[in-house]
Amino acid sequence: MSGRRQRRRRNRAPVPVAEPVTISGVAEGGRGIARVDGKAVFVAGALLGERLSIAITRRHERYDEAEVVDVIDASPDRQQPPCDYFDQCGGCSLQHQRAPAQIRDKQTILLEQLQRIGEVTPDDVAEPLSASAWNYRSKARLGVRYVHAKQRVLVGFREKKQRGVVDMSVCPVLDPRVSAALQPLSETIAALTVRERIPQIEVATDADTVVFIVRHLDPLQMEDRTLLREFADSSGIRLMLQPGGVDTIHPLPPDNADPLAYELAAHSVRVEFLPQQFTQVNLVMNEKMVDQALRWLQPQPDDRVADLFCGVGNFSLPLARRCQHLVGIEGSSELVVQASRNAQVNGISNTEFICGDLFEQPAGLPADFDRLLIDPPRSGAQQVCSSIERFGRRGKPPAQLLYVSCNPATLAR
Repeated sequence: MSGRRQRRRRNRAPVPVAEPVTISGVAEGGRGIARVDGKAVFVAGALLGERLSIAITRRHERYDEAEVVDVIDASPDRQQPPCDYFDQCGGCSLQHQRAPAQIRDKQTILLEQLQRIGEVTPDDVAEPLSASAWNYRSKARLGVRYVHAKQRVLVGFREKKQRGVVDMSVCPVLDPRVSAALQPLSETIAALTVRERIPQIEVATDADTVVFIVRHLDPLQMEDRTLLREFADSSGIRLMLQPGGVDTIHPLPPDNADPLAYELAAHSVRVEFLPQQFTQVNLVMNEKMVDQALRWLQPQPDDRVADLFCGVGNFSLPLARRCQHLVGIEGSSELVVQASRNAQVNGISNTEFICGDLFEQPAGLPADFDRLLIDPPRSGAQQVCSSIERFGRRGKPPAQLLYVSCNPATLAR
């Protein structure tokens, strides 16, 4: 056995730390920060202020990773996780912490990274937006695994510590309609001839519809299609099949291809999207976020506004209701088409949607904007931020800039 394999195997066996540690800081993903012999240790499942026994699960040059062995002095924010699968499931990382404390710690992480990475201290910090912590996920990617020993198919999130799939029959964070379908879906897949060649299911929902996108690595037989259609009919769930890349996704049956949609009621906007297209997983929080964004950006009736990384028009369409002209720029031509359709559906005629690569120097893209909204992926918007001036009027930055971020580290940079 090679030394590399031996090192990997040793890393998988937790090594107890002799003395208890105290958690002095918090990090992303439900991890607490302690120090052992001066070295930072990120402890999964630990809360601020707790005194714990821990074991090292992985060593690195500058820091180590660890797990909790025993909670000696618990935080008042600690709770019993409501989900029976929490300890093994990779779908959630914070159920052991009360919801208000989760929000507090996330804000702490954001402010710390802005200061440490971006060397910025905000003048004002708004009250965090919040919504229910349960039954909110409108989208998910579920793993599928056929287990020979059990003669069963598991459908669920990936495990935290292994590469397997959690054997789950219910999920308290998923849309209840999805959770209720997990067991019958598992039984249906187990009866397919390709049951060992289905790696994952993509889930998308709106207020009226649930869609499952079934990824299959081998062609489906006629009896497979019949079983899947019977499942769809009995459960009320729409099915789509994906034999290859994203461009191979198609509905089963072929005529059942209507888009999903959500409402932004305060702005009289209906946003339609295809199940495979990106939307926020928490639609209640999304509506609050859009409302907040417009309050902060304050578009005026004579403004030219740009929405960068505009997607299907989540921010663009409400903004267009309040400004003279809205330009949405997006790297995916498919999303540009969908955003344009959404403008038509809503009777909005003062928009222009353009396909452009915002990860390169933005030369050639439209300019002369009064206000700018940026909503990039987790990798951030480094090129855009280094060229803000070119988007404004007469070589000056736009009067207002709003950056919507899902990653505090790239926001800080």
